[in-house]
Amino acid sequence: MLKIAVLASGSGSNAESLVRFFAHSKVARVNLIVTNNAKAGVIERANRLNVDIEVFSPKTESAVILTILKEKADLILLAGYLQMIPKEWTEAFNGRMLNIHPALLPKFGGKGMYGKHVHRAVSESGVNETGITIHLVNEAYDEGAVIAQYAVEIEPGSSPESIELSVRELELEYYGPTIEGWIEQMALNN
Repeated sequence: MLKIAVLASGSGSNAESLVRFFAHSKVARVNLIVTNNAKAGVIERANRLNVDIEVFSPKTESAVILTILKEKADLILLAGYLQMIPKEWTEAFNGRMLNIHPALLPKFGGKGMYGKHVHRAVSESGVNETGITIHLVNEAYDEGAVIAQYAVEIEPGSSPESIELSVRELELEYYGPTIEGWIEQMALNN
């Protein structure tokens, strides 16, 4: 049974969805949530779900958090984590750190492209579809190998808020099952 750590900076809806999904999995469990935001809603969710929570500040040594992650996790999932991942973390968890991005990469990715910024850019672009990308994490924003993408049709020029709702449904439906399938596939290949 693999141990999963979830990194989150915000309300924690994706983190909660992952905890609930993996509570019934035969391959992995979420046993730690890490946040860099002492006011994040994910803290309350972790407490309610009885999942260990580690809160750190920018002053905390990256090596301290990395030590905790190495002790408590085989796999790291980002769920709205809004910091650049330090190189030593990506090296330590090479091929075992994944992110969910609220757009179909490579479009609408890169530095500064998260949450409402992505949905606003999608709205302003006039595209007729958007979605989510689940990808490996490397040293560059949103450039790791794509594991899966799921699309949803939208009306060109839809409001960022309606786009966010459509994308959120995809996130909650697909993140956990896609990761579980990926874990099972990796086990078959090893």
